[in-house]
Amino acid sequence: MPWKVKGRSISYEPWYGSYASMMQRCYNQKAANYYLYGGRGIKVCDEWHNVETFEKWAVENGYEKGLTLDRIDPNGDYTPENCRWATSKQQANNRRNTVYVTIDGVTKSLSEWADFAGISRSTMSDRYFCKGIRGVMLLHRTEDTKFKRGYNRYGDSRHYDDYAPTVIPASEEGQA
Repeated sequence: MPWKVKGRSISYEPWYGSYASMMQRCYNQKAANYYLYGGRGIKVCDEWHNVETFEKWAVENGYEKGLTLDRIDPNGDYTPENCRWATSKQQANNRRNTVYVTIDGVTKSLSEWADFAGISRSTMSDRYFCKGIRGVMLLHRTEDTKFKRGYNRYGDSRHYDDYAPTVIPASEEGQA
């Protein structure tokens, strides 16, 4: 049965699922993900306990179908100042376990760097976590990760020629 407010079936509103989920994960100890929200002390502000107040905020803050409720500070409460409507991609980059990397003074998540470089997120994660690659070398395309002249696997700009034995040109061999 739909939940009605002032004769209107509010539970059919497109944003209502976000509202109901927020309340469940913060206050229902039997909810599967309660331990990640209410169990960690995350609460919903008092004003949003009134569904009409939340509806007003949702409309004023650009709710569109397909967006989800996101906390800007993933450790903060659900408040108008700490929430926004976000795409699933934005939400994935705003998790407690998101790894941020700074390259040439620009900080992005591993996922954002992967999109920027045009490589898969799994390749980016493999390079970072398994292979220990850091810096600009994270961004190189597959054919560039053979660690050619100019970079070693850690992104150092030293040439491999600096480590190679000196080769005497053939014209000088007899003179030595």
